[in-house]
Amino acid sequence: MIPLLTADEMRAAERQAIEGWGIPSLILQEHAALGALALVPSGEPLQVLVGPGNNGGDALALARLARLQGRTVTVWSPFSQPEWRGDAAIQAQLWKGLGGEVQNTPDPEGIMASWRGWVVDGLFGLGTARPLDGPVVIWVRALNASGLPVLALDLPSGLDPSGAEIPGEAVRATKTACFGARKVCHGLLPARAFCGEISVIPIPLDRAPNAQLHLLERPVLPRREWNAHKGSFGHVAIRAGSLGMSGAAVLAALGALRVGAGLVTVLTEPEVRAEIAAQVPEAMVRPWQGSVPPEVDVLLVGPGGIAEVPDWAGPLVVDASALQAGEGARWMERPGTAITPHPGEFARLFGLPRPLLMGERLAQARQVSSGKPGVLLLKGAQSVIAGGAREDLWINPTGHPGLATGGSGDLLAGMVAGFRAQGLPMREAAATAAWFHGAAADRLPGAGLLPRDLAGLLPELLRV
Repeated sequence: MIPLLTADEMRAAERQAIEGWGIPSLILQEHAALGALALVPSGEPLQVLVGPGNNGGDALALARLARLQGRTVTVWSPFSQPEWRGDAAIQAQLWKGLGGEVQNTPDPEGIMASWRGWVVDGLFGLGTARPLDGPVVIWVRALNASGLPVLALDLPSGLDPSGAEIPGEAVRATKTACFGARKVCHGLLPARAFCGEISVIPIPLDRAPNAQLHLLERPVLPRREWNAHKGSFGHVAIRAGSLGMSGAAVLAALGALRVGAGLVTVLTEPEVRAEIAAQVPEAMVRPWQGSVPPEVDVLLVGPGGIAEVPDWAGPLVVDASALQAGEGARWMERPGTAITPHPGEFARLFGLPRPLLMGERLAQARQVSSGKPGVLLLKGAQSVIAGGAREDLWINPTGHPGLATGGSGDLLAGMVAGFRAQGLPMREAAATAAWFHGAAADRLPGAGLLPRDLAGLLPELLRV
């Protein structure tokens, strides 16, 4: 898991190091500047843009260190008389002590036409909480139009460190030197796209920062013992499939089988039993007779027009199409349960406005899952995993818009059930399924993707 910190969480970590551990804040700044400078190719001239806050102090420290290395460095500011305070004022004094100047021009676009090498963006950083305004906007627009490579210090100026959205004009960086830990804007789209290549620069903190948001990394799967048998990997029952919608049951079964479930039984409507059995002979296909077989470990309900959840006390994965409006809270209260809505279904289940922006999805997911034992897998671009009696949120970074096609969610639901059958806790099963589902898509084009294509790639991905 990669923690994604808000500005307040990062400040708390720095404050603990400064006040609790006793490290001077200037030492943190020197570490940050030295690490960032190493990201710029040697020999390249530097144009350093500085703002009035601590980010400007980072940039001035970098400028001084670069000059001491013999590099050609020029420092610019959109403000004719920057008013530095605290550590930034000390860095400005040190820069001037080397004979350095801070230049200004009313025509940034014109002056940038003569620049060569790299531009260092030290205008605004962790303290950004509102859209850029004034002369900074003119400089940012000129920089983005210049075509010059840009190294952003901590985050591109104009981004909200604690958010995914773009509040206004923002620098489009080639590289970002992220200080200490990734912030929310480094992990979530669309802000992530403005950061370019992200490098985390270690700074001396005495403990790992606390974060309520984490980005999924490749899951580590349980080891399979040499003498395992099909009973070792669980039995998934899938209550799915109706006339005209048998394909959903097939895809759900493929999802469970392809991630390694030992046994899969599809419980379907009698009129489509033969149709499903012909397409997935690896699964047992039985007509639904009103009860779940006692040997089942996990039950998946809903794909293909099934709108009633059977009476079942064990682990349960529910496709949102099986649920009625307003029923979301009920299922989030049930231990051992996962629900898998897309944003439209989510709004229907919880009686909330449809979340369109990433920030809205995070806020609403936290609202409905806080303290609840049920697990929410809110599908979409960068799916959100919440609940399971945890307060933090997990974000899946894999996948692309090609997943927005019929049947993709049925395959995913089967994967969740398949991983749960193999012993993963429900929240981890949902996260693992989301990651591999998206990773399979990342190996395929963005258009024309079929869920069956994903299923075929899963064994190879799981083996790596």
